[in-house]
Amino acid sequence: MILLDSSILIDLFRKKNKKKTLFYQLSYTFNDFYISAISYYEIGIGNRASHFPYWEALSNQLTVIALDKACSTTAIEIYNDLLQKNKMIDLADILIGATAVTYKMPLATLNRKHFERIMNLEIIT
Repeated sequence: MILLDSSILIDLFRKKNKKKTLFYQLSYTFNDFYISAISYYEIGIGNRASHFPYWEALSNQLTVIALDKACSTTAIEIYNDLLQKNKMIDLADILIGATAVTYKMPLATLNRKHFERIMNLEIIT
């Protein structure tokens, strides 16, 4: 089980040679891929029309985790911690990180700089 950040999926869309993506490399180690509802939204609004069929087929193979009360509670804790340390990151990244922490899943991302600020988050790059 692994939670994929939006950056992993964007990289997959952009590279012609899919074998050079982290997603492809992760497929050798992990069988179950998850994304947060936030990543699903981010990809959905940033997706080109030409990528829509590919995204639809791929997203049907991923499990989307809803932003529930437990994730929101964790996100509040993360937000307050980052605010206190003056190390704030984007709200979307807080919510994605909170999903990984709440469900005790490692997070695959190409944006280590932001996510490494979140305590108790296992990051795979």
